[in-house]
Amino acid sequence: MLFEKITPEQAGVPSGCVERFIRFLEKNGAVMHSLLLMKGERIFGDFSCKPFSSEENHRMYSQTKSFTAIAILLLVQDGRLSLDDPITKFFPEYLTPDTDPNLYKLTVRRMLTMETGWRTSSWFRTREKNRVSFYFSGESQPYPSGLVFQYDSTGSQVLCSLAERLSGMKMLDYLRMKLFDKMGTFKNAEMLQIANGDSWGDSALLCSVRDVASIGRLLMNGGEWNGEQLIDPHLVREAVSRQVDNDETGFDNDADSAGYGYQIWRLKNGFWFRGMGGQFTVCIPEKDLICVCTGDNQGLKAFSSLFVAGFNEFICERAGDPLPEDNASFASLSALGDSLELAVCAGKKFSPCRDELDSKIWLCPENPMGISRFSVKFSPDGTKGEFLWENAQGEKKLPFGVGFNVFTKFPQFGYSDLVGGQVTEDGFTYKCAVSGAWREDRKFALRIQIIDRYFGNLFVLISFDPDGAALVMNKTAEHFLDEYQGRTYGVPEN
Repeated sequence: MLFEKITPEQAGVPSGCVERFIRFLEKNGAVMHSLLLMKGERIFGDFSCKPFSSEENHRMYSQTKSFTAIAILLLVQDGRLSLDDPITKFFPEYLTPDTDPNLYKLTVRRMLTMETGWRTSSWFRTREKNRVSFYFSGESQPYPSGLVFQYDSTGSQVLCSLAERLSGMKMLDYLRMKLFDKMGTFKNAEMLQIANGDSWGDSALLCSVRDVASIGRLLMNGGEWNGEQLIDPHLVREAVSRQVDNDETGFDNDADSAGYGYQIWRLKNGFWFRGMGGQFTVCIPEKDLICVCTGDNQGLKAFSSLFVAGFNEFICERAGDPLPEDNASFASLSALGDSLELAVCAGKKFSPCRDELDSKIWLCPENPMGISRFSVKFSPDGTKGEFLWENAQGEKKLPFGVGFNVFTKFPQFGYSDLVGGQVTEDGFTYKCAVSGAWREDRKFALRIQIIDRYFGNLFVLISFDPDGAALVMNKTAEHFLDEYQGRTYGVPEN
């Protein structure tokens, strides 16, 4: 039965190895939200860091591209297009006498394999409403398609727009009709959109880890579900196979350069969907294993390699025939799972210099963040407090816990909500988790984690002495928190 829970030993994996995998990720600084481990259709590990849950929607970022590819393959199956059709065939209204000749030779297949020859460009910076017209603008096609692998997010968005144009419905609705309703999953899934009304098909599927695990299962079954062939098995084999070499370094990195299929990454022993920040669905057919994780590791370099190495060492290489139950190890693993919480700011909970920072107002000269003043106010026992500042939007206040997260709203207005890249004007703000810690006696830090439909990190460091305070801000996020990037120096108000 799908999602029936079993012990790791029943799946042929020692409970102690699952615990070591989780601790390995923690030790290496990973910020995990959820982790799901499956053997066949059964779950042998289901872990979430509070306040997250494996059954709730989570932004999957570029895992969305794999779903866009599946929608295209279903349209191929229905005879609505061919993989060797030129993409220009479907968008004639965007073609002009100045259209780059390379575009006329760009096929749907080459778009699926990321061999488009399209120069990477941030549509967020342009605030472009129609990413299809942006793609066909003729300014970003430096060389012919089919020569090299080059990650092309806007190309994936064009494929999503194509799927919606040919199906006559939203991509998620089309996938529900063709797949999800028959599978009984993705019941609460949603997709954000871009400003022209198309679904945001390269980045903005929100669903549960169980939902994406079910798609991994479908592809590992060759497109079959409960005896019904939902996707042509030949198309499935092509999609998850190595269609193009994506190694440009020569280091033979399993996570990043084992090949690429149809908007699906290859591993040496399987395939996986990958999304920014650590949204992964790993499928290992030989072992009949699926691993899904969510998190926000945008600032952790080489997290994909770290995750794959840990998964191979602690789970995949140890998986085999069912094992005798190990009650003590399973109890230890269960206790660890029950204790998992969202990561907090690293450092000490106390500083003898706390009173020198408490409630002192620092005045700032003109700076990249536009902050004119800031202060930190602690509770009497120093276990929590408020970070206060003033910028062009007015006075801001953000509560925090020292050594623990306070869940609140980040008080900056104007960030995108249901429509990516579109400024909001209704007072909408993002949910966030805020924790603080003393890095040194005179250095206090805040870790701000945006945990909404959008994920991001902001690290704030305040270093002070009696005469002044340095304020350093570094953000890791897509197209928001830009106001909080830089550094300044403050002098005491009095």
